[in-house]
Amino acid sequence: MNPTLVIVGRPNVGKSTLFNRLTRTRDALVADLPGLTRDRHYGRGRLGDKPYLVVDTGGFEPSAKDGIMHEMARQAEAAIAEADVLLFVVDGRAGLTAQDQAIADRLRRTGRPLLLVVNKGEGMNRPVVAAEFHELGCGVPLVVSAAHGDGVHALVDEALAAFPAEQEAAEDSAGPRVAVAGRPNVGKSTFINTLLGEERVIAFDMPGTTRDAIEVPFYRNGRDYTLIDTAGLRRRGKVFETVEKFSVIKTLQAVEECNVVVLMVDASQDISDQDAHIAGFAIEAGRALVVAVNKWDAVDDYRREIVKMNIERKLNFLGFARVHYISALKGEGIAGVLASVDKAWAAAMSNLSTPKLTRALIAAVAKQAPPRHGIFRPKLRYAHQGGRNPPLIVIHGNALEHVPDSYRRYLEHTFMTGFKLQGTPLRVQFKSARNPFGEKDG
Repeated sequence: MNPTLVIVGRPNVGKSTLFNRLTRTRDALVADLPGLTRDRHYGRGRLGDKPYLVVDTGGFEPSAKDGIMHEMARQAEAAIAEADVLLFVVDGRAGLTAQDQAIADRLRRTGRPLLLVVNKGEGMNRPVVAAEFHELGCGVPLVVSAAHGDGVHALVDEALAAFPAEQEAAEDSAGPRVAVAGRPNVGKSTFINTLLGEERVIAFDMPGTTRDAIEVPFYRNGRDYTLIDTAGLRRRGKVFETVEKFSVIKTLQAVEECNVVVLMVDASQDISDQDAHIAGFAIEAGRALVVAVNKWDAVDDYRREIVKMNIERKLNFLGFARVHYISALKGEGIAGVLASVDKAWAAAMSNLSTPKLTRALIAAVAKQAPPRHGIFRPKLRYAHQGGRNPPLIVIHGNALEHVPDSYRRYLEHTFMTGFKLQGTPLRVQFKSARNPFGEKDG
């Protein structure tokens, strides 16, 4: 088991910057705004032959009694309970604060290994910067600069000193990465919490609670998954705050980097253009997709019929995707969504043999030939698979540049139906043989 390093501290001391430095990624949002990180955020890192896990937490305020700060404190407490080593981050430029002292008192009582990290120490006299933090009673302060990397190697070396070298666990590439996307406040975080059986991400009755794309490992029925809770995507005109602009970017990145998107819509609201835009972006990215209509238990029969009509009208281009009507809060229909995720993932990763694809192509052309272009008709000769996730079918022949988009869609539908590829989009690419008589030197 890899050791877990949990980063804790008050808001805006550079915890997410340190997380990105330790994981060598940009997975955590970083901006000069306090309270940017709200949920636990997991990442992997390695120092030599020692792999480790890193957990980023939101600004920790142990005294918070209600509101979002209380929820953030609960998430930090949960992360502390998972820690093998606590990295308590303070701001070397701002100096010691009363909130630092309150956090230090809380962390000392855990009895867990604790390192005091004085951040933002670039260009400063390290002994002088560290001096006032000795009174926290958390050991010798380690002065670093997360932004520049100064002192970070020594910090990790000390954090891992008590742990033996291990071989890093094999990557769980056999399992899909599942991004839960949708508008704000449709129940994405509640859906993930219900699947996990714990309050892993903050579910708060306020739109926009989730700002970052939070990855959560998950195991069910012999398969590993990575669930990604994304920030709700608003219409572009409603994205005012800098943080929300970051959140949109992180959500779109999560969609691009996942294998399956669960598009969640709210049964109590109309299907909006924004829902269609999210679905359209997922299709453009080539992602398998499952639709989950949440809060189904909260609407009457008349409203249910309206929702179904709206889905058929506004999301009609998602004919390949399964639609589930669920209650994330009560856990109704959740298992069906996961089963469809498995099928969509299997379809997206299918291996399609060249002989079967070519036979399906020949049958499709026999049933409906491509239209003529002038006196010539494009000739489709054979097909093979050119990629997966999404499946890419490459068709070879002559004059294929003249095949219209309508016929391309006909072939896509034929392949998807014939090979039962439900849940994933499919791409068809044409490659024409070069005509040796088409170009002559004058």
